[in-house]
Amino acid sequence: MTTERGAEDTIIAEPAELRAHMGPVNPLAERKVLDRLDGYCRDFIALSPFLVLATADGEGRADASPRGDAPGFVEVIDERTLFIPDRRGNNRVDSFGNLLASPGVGLIFMVPGIAETLRVNGRATLTRDPDLLAPATVQERTPTLGLLVSVEEAFFHCGKALIRSKLWDPASRVERSRFPSLGRIMADQTKAVGVAEAEANLEEAYRTRLY
Repeated sequence: MTTERGAEDTIIAEPAELRAHMGPVNPLAERKVLDRLDGYCRDFIALSPFLVLATADGEGRADASPRGDAPGFVEVIDERTLFIPDRRGNNRVDSFGNLLASPGVGLIFMVPGIAETLRVNGRATLTRDPDLLAPATVQERTPTLGLLVSVEEAFFHCGKALIRSKLWDPASRVERSRFPSLGRIMADQTKAVGVAEAEANLEEAYRTRLY
């Protein structure tokens, strides 16, 4: 059993203590961080159909949300500005609510088949500018909102995590039958709808309300 003092000794609470524990930063890891999107970053974003959007509210409560569409759905307006159109969802607006309180944002772009990822950090604002939203129209549906990201940092992250996880390896794909459907999970967790109805609603949403 860990004593109270022993438990305290296992916690790292100060930046200097963290650096002492981890050792010095690799010089290349420091130098690779850009304050803009160069040609490599732009090309990677043009290939990317998926990103993770990380935000936090004014009290530091964090949230991470997936964003996905056809490759290149994120528009690079210029070397320091990105536009991310918002697609139809459940209207929880967790990320957007966080950004109204605290505009800091972190993005991780992924490209299927490429182990490396692109990380972009900056500050985001919500926009309903029709000149930005109209070109993002898909299936005759124009997004009603989008994110303008002011880029402060951009850098490529090595592929160790994706290599270890075998994320893009077809042999690592899980058979869908090994895990319950989202409809069943929602029915069990909410107790507000039956399994058949929940699964029918979800199937209809996937079929008709992607955009």
